Amino acid sequence: MRCPKCGCQDDKVIDSRASREGATIRRRRECAACNHRFTTYEEVEHEGLMVLKRDGRHEEFSREKLLSGIRKACQKRPVTPKAMDDLVDHIIATVTGKFEAEVPGEFIGTLVMNGLREIDSVAYVRFASVYRRFQEATDFVSEVQKLEAAR
Repeated sequence: MRCPKCGCQDDKVIDSRASREGATIRRRRECAACNHRFTTYEEVEHEGLMVLKRDGRHEEFSREKLLSGIRKACQKRPVTPKAMDDLVDHIIATVTGKFEAEVPGEFIGTLVMNGLREIDSVAYVRFASVYRRFQEATDFVSEVQKLEAAR
């Protein structure tokens, strides 16, 4: 690991802990050259898991892309970063538990919408508007009515 301060590649691990319910390992490191301390995270790569898009294309599954979409839906909403990370972790666990090589994009989208519905109704409608490609205001109204009926 390269030191972010001096660039030296020689360091020692001071502390290791599991984080995010064991999904990642947090390591505190100390640079051997300048004694700067920094933190790194290790997580399992889900290599080979491909997402089958609506148009038939395949795209590599990306935690960052999933989190980015959820962050956009939750923008300026009272949703904590931890709640978003927990939702992403839950979705990844569900997807990797059920699929090995290829997962339909619709499956992921449904998981995101179900999770956002429980966290924040406005974030849910925002995500649904993009995911379901709303064209008119009536699409929003009908989705909000469905949401209210479910309560």
